[in-house]
Order: sequence, then C-alpha cells, then structure tokens
Amino acid sequence: MSQAEKVTLTGVSETALLTLNARAVEARRSDGILEDPLAITLADSIDYDFSKFGPTRQDIALRALAFDDQTRRFLRQHPTGTVVALAEGLQTSYWRVSAGVPDTGFRWLTVDLPPIVEIRSRLLPAAPKISVCAQSALDYSWMDRVDPDNGVFISAEGLLMYLQPEQSLGLIQECARRFPGGRMLFDVPPPWMAAVIRRGVRTSLRYKAPPMPFNLSVSEAADLVNTMPGIRAVRDLPMPAGRGLLFNTLLSAAYRLRFLDPLRPSLTLLEFG
Repeated sequence: MSQAEKVTLTGVSETALLTLNARAVEARRSDGILEDPLAITLADSIDYDFSKFGPTRQDIALRALAFDDQTRRFLRQHPTGTVVALAEGLQTSYWRVSAGVPDTGFRWLTVDLPPIVEIRSRLLPAAPKISVCAQSALDYSWMDRVDPDNGVFISAEGLLMYLQPEQSLGLIQECARRFPGGRMLFDVPPPWMAAVIRRGVRTSLRYKAPPMPFNLSVSEAADLVNTMPGIRAVRDLPMPAGRGLLFNTLLSAAYRLRFLDPLRPSLTLLEFG
C-alpha cells in the first residue's frame, strides 16, 4: 500500500474528515449498515489522527444512506439529469450511487472549496461524469454550469447548518428560482439544540465541531412552501433504519409520535415549481 498523505483542514472543512471517518468505520464493521469500500480506501490513504474526533456514531452513515436513496430515485426518473453535490467534502456518494443506477448520461457537479477539491483530485479516482467547481456554494456562479433541461437534484448534505440563516435561506431561494422542476435535499438540526450548537459541539476532549447557526424545526421546514417563492412541495423524510433494536425503536417513535417532531432533526426534500 502506498504511503498515506498528510492532510490539513480547519474549521468547517475539517468536518469532511469527521464524516469520512464515521463512514469508513461503519463500512469496516461486519454488521455495518453502509457499504462504502472507497471510504475505507480514502481514509487509509490519509495521514490524519482520526481518533481526535472521538467515538463514531451510525447516524452519519444513515444520513448518507438517506441522501443516496433520494439521489438514486431522482436518477431513475431523470436518467440524463444533473446531480449537484454542494460542499461535497470527502463524500464518496457518486461511486455508491452510480453502482445502483443504470449507466446513463447523468452528470455530477461537485461544488466545494479549493482545499477540499485538491484533496479529492489527488486521492479519489477520476470519473468522466464528474465536473468540479472549486468555490463556495454561496458563490452562485456554479449554477451557470448546470443544465436544467433534464432535471436537477441538489444535495446539501451537512451544509446548511454551518451557514448563517440568511445565507442558507438565500441559497434555497436562489436554487428554487434558477431550477424550476428541480429538487433539493438538506438536513438541519432542530431549534431546541440552538443554544448548544451555536457554540459548537465537543465530540471529544480534543475536538470541538464548528458552530451551527442555522436550524429548522420540522414544521418550519414544511412552512417553506408558504413563505418562499418557487417551492412547490416540501417532504419530511424519515431516516432509514439503523443497527440495534433500541436504536430503531427510538428512531421509529421519533417519526411516529408527532409530538416528538420538534425534538428531532429534519431531513427535508424540496420540490421546486
């Protein structure tokens, strides 16, 4: 095996290493819920002390599965459409998703900051369907690279919570304006966590995640259809089942018992009109 390469990321960009490690750890398990061999290979190719993040949790892998599922659904309905992965980080979503859909003419646009794009270009395999914008998702010029004619699916996995509220809502509004008929999938924490996550969450004694200024309750997300022009429908999506009876019992209750809606994170699919 070739020597691992040193990687240095800071701030929000460093969370790309946290989520990569969580997926790779899950994929290594004999009872893992996520099949992601490329995440294992990528993590092994990086010289970084992943232990600083503390214990991993299965919810990050479950989130990846949920985004994969909706991306595949879109591509089966729009086989020549475009998937836009905003702030893609060190995700290996393209390879997981493309393994489960026909080899059609779809396109994939990665949008992320130059340091992340540089790591991806060095350590991930080339793929002809993938094009790259090395810039912030808030630089809307990436939208000029998207052909809306055959359908657009915008993935914002683990992104909006790190933006200011006006930035997140502005990004959603501009996507709705530019891509009528398209879809956008995002996840955010619930408002009751705001006091904690606005200061950042400590995952271990050696690591504190960046502040997360933006949050939405399930009902607030649902109300976007009434408050934001261009949104035709809002769907609150459940997380897929995970590992363990207790975990799945609690997860099922969180979606079945409506009074718990304000307490759980939202996974929201927007359909643009």
